[in-house]
Amino acid sequence: MTTTEMLLRMGLAVIVSGLIGFDREVKNRPAGIRTHLLVCIGATIIAMIQEHISATALDFAKEYPEFQGVVRSDEARLIAQVVSGIGFLGAGTIIVTKQSVQGLTTAASLWAVAGLGLAIGMGFYRVGLLGATVILLVLSVLNRMIRTPEIRRLEISYQYSLETQQLIREIFAKQNISIKDYTVTIQCDQPVIYKDSYLLEVPIDFAREELLEAFLTHSEIKSIRLRSS
Repeated sequence: MTTTEMLLRMGLAVIVSGLIGFDREVKNRPAGIRTHLLVCIGATIIAMIQEHISATALDFAKEYPEFQGVVRSDEARLIAQVVSGIGFLGAGTIIVTKQSVQGLTTAASLWAVAGLGLAIGMGFYRVGLLGATVILLVLSVLNRMIRTPEIRRLEISYQYSLETQQLIREIFAKQNISIKDYTVTIQCDQPVIYKDSYLLEVPIDFAREELLEAFLTHSEIKSIRLRSS
């Protein structure tokens, strides 16, 4: 393998992994451009090393026929270690909370990028380019085509009364919001202040501004905070 060929493969790995990493970066995911670049380039280097080992073993066997039954090279050995080892890095991007799991898509993209690096490193350019195209389509296009209800965390502080609690539930019902989990903290002052924390499942057409406005028009509500779970 010439130096030009090695630079070509690593350059192509930078391009395809950079595009995928950019998608994760702009969406503020745990692993961004640099992580995807390093994973793909590392996999490319390992694949080239494996190819070089195999070529060296083949040349040695041709030069010394008496050792043909002794010298062996398993082309899948290093590659198999990459496929299994990348799982540890992917696990580091997964965040598990009480009600949800985040980071699975980024972990899967790292695993897929490692596969692209192996394909490019072994010289399968068509596989690498087509694979990168499909991965980008999955990450960008499908995200816009397929929309599912989201999980949000809502924190409300209010002066306690049965009417206020009923009002909160009515606002949720009006906007088709389901309560997945609920905790309350009581501040024993005068008047008594309740601090509720809701884990909500909001519909696809959820309007954040309408929800906040519905709460803030009532004087009993002291503060409100809406964020992703």
